Amino acid sequence: MAGPIALSMNDTNTSSTANAYLKTKVMTASPEELRMLLLDGALRFANMAKFGMENKDHEKIYEGFKQARAIILELTDTIDPRHDPVLARSVRDLYVFIYGELAKASLNKDMSKLDKAIEMIEYERETWMQLLEQLAADRKAGLVPAATAPGASQLEKPSLSIQA
Repeated sequence: MAGPIALSMNDTNTSSTANAYLKTKVMTASPEELRMLLLDGALRFANMAKFGMENKDHEKIYEGFKQARAIILELTDTIDPRHDPVLARSVRDLYVFIYGELAKASLNKDMSKLDKAIEMIEYERETWMQLLEQLAADRKAGLVPAATAPGASQLEKPSLSIQA
């Protein structure tokens, strides 16, 4: 007779270690790396929602959609239009569209909308990865100043958790 799986002490320690690692990674990341971490989280949670839909796991559906939408909203809210207002508007419009697709997919249990949102998040992640690689090359060549991790004052505001 199979019962619920109990967490052993090792599972708890592994989870604590992973959370400590993630916290350190977030605290020491540059703003560009933080955006990549958010994209990774959005993708992970959107895929969790998809897994939940495929397996009729309502908890995973709810949690996946809730977290993916929250992360996309955070990405939308942190766009700074000062450097390039046209690009900022385009990226904001993309995130608003992704958010809408996630909302429609969640409300209507529409796998095609979810797949479209996942595809767009993946594309945005690939684009951001290319940007990070270009920034690293430019920094190495001395064309762009080295990135710095956010200061303590920037970390005091409420943050979004990307834990599963």
